[in-house]
Amino acid sequence: MRIAVEGCMHGDLDNVYSTLRYLEKVENTKIDLLICCGDFQAVRNEKDLESLSVPPKYRSMNSFWKYYSGQEVAPFPTLFIGGNHEASNYLWELYYGGWAAPNIYFLGFAGVVKFGNIRIGGLSGIYNQRHYHLAGHYERPPYNERDIRSVYHVREYDVHKLMQVEEPIDIFLSHDWPCGITDHGNWEELVRYKPFFKAEHAYQIQERTLGSKAAAELLEKLKPSYWFSAHLHCKFAALVQHGGVGQVTKFLALDKCLPGRNFLQIVEIETVPGPYEIQYDEEWLAITRRFNSIFPLSINRANLGGALVDMKDCRDWVRSRLLTRGVRPFEFVRTVPCYDPSQSVSSSCFSDHHRNPQTEFFLQLLELPYLLDNTSESRDPTHSPLSFISRDDYSEDIPIDDVDEMEELAEINDGEAKNE
Repeated sequence: MRIAVEGCMHGDLDNVYSTLRYLEKVENTKIDLLICCGDFQAVRNEKDLESLSVPPKYRSMNSFWKYYSGQEVAPFPTLFIGGNHEASNYLWELYYGGWAAPNIYFLGFAGVVKFGNIRIGGLSGIYNQRHYHLAGHYERPPYNERDIRSVYHVREYDVHKLMQVEEPIDIFLSHDWPCGITDHGNWEELVRYKPFFKAEHAYQIQERTLGSKAAAELLEKLKPSYWFSAHLHCKFAALVQHGGVGQVTKFLALDKCLPGRNFLQIVEIETVPGPYEIQYDEEWLAITRRFNSIFPLSINRANLGGALVDMKDCRDWVRSRLLTRGVRPFEFVRTVPCYDPSQSVSSSCFSDHHRNPQTEFFLQLLELPYLLDNTSESRDPTHSPLSFISRDDYSEDIPIDDVDEMEELAEINDGEAKNE
């Protein structure tokens, strides 16, 4: 099985797919799956841009809308997680995972799926210590400015569910890097290649505080064969030895899609012959069913000890359901009008939240209630521990200056336009 791994997509599906088609042609090979490690930017229309955590002047439709509308079809099965620059309103519709467009599957805020007999797990978002320990998923669309910059923060509840996985994981995805991963690779070369690392992150690297503590815990627990990340816009490889003679995890972080950058890597994994398709994972569905009763939908953190359903009972129940229904995810359904470049549409024409039929069918399969539009719990953090956090204190969100990165992209685009 040949899997293409891509770093930050930033909505540039056209160029990534064309690059892979070119590789298939010149190398006479076949790509079975494309994996994206976040900042996918599944922007369907002008309204989605309002939920994108990017300064307004850098918000752009890019090319995902073509695949959502059906104008284009993804040439490879595509699997992605969320990062910190996403159309968060759309991803919230698919919190448990689902088709963001035909042949393009979102793994969910946390999730595990099978592709052939390969198990792929992932965690969307980036780590922020305050929100991780103190908050549930309290944000609801339409997001205010504060919510836009917190909705993608990883929550302890989602990590706790992933920590329950016992069966082997072949590939795991996170947007930001596991904390301490630089100990297992050539960080000196990284600093030479990216001078800003020395200026901004040398202390963090030395103190092992660069990256996500939650991802580091998952790396230690799950010990996947491969771990792929993005976020810091550079290529970095590491080899993690678990114990003296234990399992080994091959870590690779990749760049964003720009000319001359290391944003793609082809990985070959031995497995059974294809064809392959994305399928539900029985163990993950059992974990989802068991812990949904403590899904934290307010500013308060989850009561992680409150899930009283026996895991074995959940597993047996899910197995029975899948034997009857099958393991293929529910079909893609378009829930909002798509961007039309020939006409300008006011974002006020769109409603704020849609119940995605995929999510409704998924919850019906597991006999769970739909909670994503629950506003009975206060989303106002005024009386929570988060109220003591400064409104502008989000220093952990962006370890590098993403505004500068967006300006760099704009300059490249301007240069290309002048040369045409």
